[in-house]
This record gives sequence, structure tokens and C-alpha cells, in this order.
Amino acid sequence: MTSTEEIKPAKAARNRESTGALSLWLNLLSVGPIAILVVLFVLLSLASPHFLTPRNLSNILAQTAVIAIVAMGQHLVILTRGIDLSVGSNLALATVTGALVYQATGSTILTILTMLASGAAVGAINGMVYVFGRLPHPFVITLATLSIAKGTALELADGRAIPGMPDAIRFLGGGAVLGIPASFFVVAGVALLLIVMARTMVWGRWIYAVGGRPEAAVRMGIPTRAVLISTYVIAGLCAGIGAVLLAGRTDAGSPLFGNLLELDTIAAVIIGGASFLGGRGHIGHALIGAVMIGVIRNALNLLNVDIFFQLIAIGIVIVLAVEADVLRTYLEGRVRTLRAARLQ
Repeated sequence: MTSTEEIKPAKAARNRESTGALSLWLNLLSVGPIAILVVLFVLLSLASPHFLTPRNLSNILAQTAVIAIVAMGQHLVILTRGIDLSVGSNLALATVTGALVYQATGSTILTILTMLASGAAVGAINGMVYVFGRLPHPFVITLATLSIAKGTALELADGRAIPGMPDAIRFLGGGAVLGIPASFFVVAGVALLLIVMARTMVWGRWIYAVGGRPEAAVRMGIPTRAVLISTYVIAGLCAGIGAVLLAGRTDAGSPLFGNLLELDTIAAVIIGGASFLGGRGHIGHALIGAVMIGVIRNALNLLNVDIFFQLIAIGIVIVLAVEADVLRTYLEGRVRTLRAARLQ
């Protein structure tokens, strides 16, 4: 009969092998979005000779700038296990208020500040009503502000686009520096600022704590209410920055801007590898997801694929990304269980 002493080493060896295999799969899942993006670039460059041209790559950067900026704000909200469905309508309202201020004053600074303040104000309303109203989930208030902001934008603009934007805003939205879209530098600046805030400030660690273990965060004395409100304010501010770029690119403010932007930004965050469970991810996830969405749409346009199929393709990618997140969560649980068993 095999002794207990002989069984334990064999079991420990099997646990080590299982842990190693699961860790390998986790590493593959973590680099999955980047790997998929690289594969897309290779395949599309072979499928279309126009894909890797400087002009087309510049178009991709310009077309994804708004999604990328708003997705970074959405990412912070999702880190706290929340969601912001109002970003599209928020952006539309910001472009309308900015256009009206420009018509009335002709001031570039006031126009930009109005769009940023409009976006941040809607974000603050979302955060404060969610926190102080003790709502079960931010889905409720952000769905409400989606409708309110859209209706307000339609009323202020009388249902029509308002033409005209300052030269500086038109440059930010549609200009270029050495062939690189000016909007790219805005995206890079916002990303750098958010990365510095998340990595070097206590506030950044608080966000991960609130999203990862909300009950523990309360016991640790973290000001969870302030943290939650701040993420919605920043998400709204990002919508305002996106409004500046979109208004500059189109030289107008319109209540029809931002349709389905909330879905694009949520998709970008999840496709990039972040998790709806909160407390996991970084700004790079939102950027990778935004670029992936832009690349897919650009490629389908180059290949003359019907625009309706583009929606189907994005939906399929979202489903795959969510399933990858579910698989990653399961594998992480198995790794923790096996490691705990090895310590016993």
C-alpha cells in the first residue's frame, strides 16, 4: 500500500504542473488583445494594399480619437464596477453648448471651457445621484441622463446642427502635425495624464480598491463616495474633450452626435481586456480596444463590406471578449485554489 508520505510529493508535483499550465493560459489571455491587433494588421495589409499606407493609418488615428478619449473615462468607471451610458448624449450636448457659446461670444477659450464644463457637469450629476441617491446600480441614472442630455441638446439646437467652430478647435479635430493627426496628440496627452494619476497618486490605488473589494475599501477608511463621484466626473470630462475633437473635425455642434458612442466605448474597454467585475485593467486596455474597433471598421470599409455587417462584426468581437474575461476569472480562481493547496 502506498504510504501517505509517497502520495503527498506526487500530488504536489501535479499541482505545480497544473498551476504552471493555468498560469501560461492566463499570460496568453493577458496579451491576447495586443496579439489579435498585430494579427489584424498583418492580415489586413495582405488583404488590401491601401491598409498600411500613411494616409490610411492617419485616418484610423483620426477616426478613433474620440472613441479612445471617451473610452478612457469609461474605463475608470468600469474599474469601479460601474457603467456610464450617457457619454454619447453628453458629448452631443457639449458640442451644442459649445457651438451656442461660440455664436454668442466668438471666444475660443470660452467655447472649449463650455464643452469641458458641460461634460463634467453631466458626469458629476451621474456620480452624485448614484452615490447619494443610493441607487442599486449606475445603469439607472446614466440611462436617465442619456435621455435628458439628448433631449436638452435637441431643444437647444432646435433639432439641427449648429455650424461654426474656432480655428483652434478645427485644428485639434481635423488638423495634422507632420502628417500625424492633431487629435492623436490630444489622446496621448489625456492617456499620459490618466496613467500618471492612476500610478502615482493615492487616488489611483483607491479606484482599484473600490472596484476590486468595495467592502474591504470601506473598512480601510477609503472615501469610496468621493472616489466613485470622481470617476464619473472624469468620464464626463473625457466626453467633453471628445466633443471638442468631434466639433472641430465637423466644424459644428449637433444633437445627433454621439449615437451609440456609449456602446463603442464599453466595447473598447472590454475588447481591450478590462473586466466588468472591476478592479482590474489599465488605460492601455481602452486604447487597444478603441484602435481595434477603428481598424475593424476601416478594414471592412476598404474591403467594401456592407456597413450593417460592421455592427455584427463588432458585436461578435464583444461576445468573444466577454467570454475571454469569464475564462480569465475562472482560471485565476483555479490558480489561487491550487496555490493554497500547495501551502497546506
